[in-house]
Amino acid sequence: MPYPYPTSEAVSAVMRANRKTDSGPERALRAALHRQGLRFRKNRLITTPHLQTRADIVFPADKVAVFVDGCYWHSCPDHGTSPRQNTAYWGPKLARNRERDGQVIRALGQEGWLVLRIWEHEALEAAAKLVMTALAARRASAGVP
Repeated sequence: MPYPYPTSEAVSAVMRANRKTDSGPERALRAALHRQGLRFRKNRLITTPHLQTRADIVFPADKVAVFVDGCYWHSCPDHGTSPRQNTAYWGPKLARNRERDGQVIRALGQEGWLVLRIWEHEALEAAAKLVMTALAARRASAGVP
């Protein structure tokens, strides 16, 4: 289905401003993790036999992939909203996003990856702690200090 025409110039401006990478929540989380001494790759391509995906933050040696999900684009149960205009386009588009998120989690999990999905509205400290705790557990189970 082709992209729908924007319903107004304001909508068009908002859509142009949406970033595929380096969103504010992503940058903030990366900065918090970097301050804790963690080193990672950003927007890294991960290839499995079943799919290719780009994670926002990747710890390749630990096989940890972090996705920072926008509430609208990934249909947050708390803050996600249903589109009011062009619903014939946006409804299926958002459903495909949710379906793809599940496929990514399953495919990476089958290859031994730990996938962390963090909502954009989550508190920065809590999100950083989640990542650090997951990494520590991964490293402990692998015998890495």
